[in-house]
Amino acid sequence: MKTDWKSHLETAVQAAKAAGKIQLEHYQKIDRITYKGEVNLLTHVDLACEKTIKDIIRAQYPGHEILAEESDLEKKDGSPFRWIVDPLDGTTNYAHGYPLFASSIALVHEGAAVAGVVFNPLLNELFSATKGGGAFLNGAPIKVSGVQLAREALFTTGFAYDRRERIDHYLSIFRDFKRLGHGVRRGGAASVDLCYLACGRVDGYWEEKLKPWDVAAGSLLVTEAGGKVTNFDGSPLDLYGENLCASNGRIHEEMLCLLKPFIPNR
Repeated sequence: MKTDWKSHLETAVQAAKAAGKIQLEHYQKIDRITYKGEVNLLTHVDLACEKTIKDIIRAQYPGHEILAEESDLEKKDGSPFRWIVDPLDGTTNYAHGYPLFASSIALVHEGAAVAGVVFNPLLNELFSATKGGGAFLNGAPIKVSGVQLAREALFTTGFAYDRRERIDHYLSIFRDFKRLGHGVRRGGAASVDLCYLACGRVDGYWEEKLKPWDVAAGSLLVTEAGGKVTNFDGSPLDLYGENLCASNGRIHEEMLCLLKPFIPNR
């Protein structure tokens, strides 16, 4: 029996829009930044958005777990449901006034994402998907690109927070993809990168050392839009894993071949 996840999606949409309102109110008005790591920023807007999102989810689904970036897992024994939340993906962009950031909210049921929303308030772009229900941008269906060859593809990526220690590693992969296709873009928000793949603006995306809140919603959007998301070795995506390769499906094997020498502990 197919489950209808629309009511859960509506909650995610409500929460994402509420967070987006906060982001717009404070955009280009950040005067204090704290650090979770050497290059990992945190603002009061991250915290305000997270509280708002969690309050909305709790009100509707008090028995569900919530895993959010800026706080500890709210565990509920025996619950098969877990909300995975990035209240402000692209904090570095946001803190500098760079106009690329979003809220990402996903519901995971028994380990698989079943509903997801990514909302970019500056562009008023709401990406949404439910398992088996397709992917949408502001209510209109979206699908991945039809590009057949990696040499004709536009790629996007990001760099992990340990980039100062492993810069040669990351730039080596970047170099190879730059040689391979039409170009590589680096936006600074993984959830948005995945949405741009889902709607055909880019054709492939890879990144390492992501967190579940970076990819839970976006990976569902890609698969529901007809794309493919795996680990670097081609195995099914582990939301809690170390790396991700996503594509329109047609160029996936070419991407995996390029990534193969860079698989950790290979």
